[in-house]
Amino acid sequence: MAKVIIAKDTCKGCGLCVRACPKNVLALSKEETNKAGYFVAEVQNDGCIGCTACAVMCPDVAITVER
Repeated sequence: MAKVIIAKDTCKGCGLCVRACPKNVLALSKEETNKAGYFVAEVQNDGCIGCTACAVMCPDVAITVER
């Protein structure tokens, strides 16, 4: 099972990772914001296949996928 790690201080909540994930393990938080005030992505690692589509899509390089 793979694990997605999001650098929450870097994430600007653009949602590109959410749309790129084929297993829908990512979502934008409706409550948690970072220091800049952006809503950050949340992860439910159950079901992550480690494809790294989210990390490739992230324009801010805020995502790391551990396999």
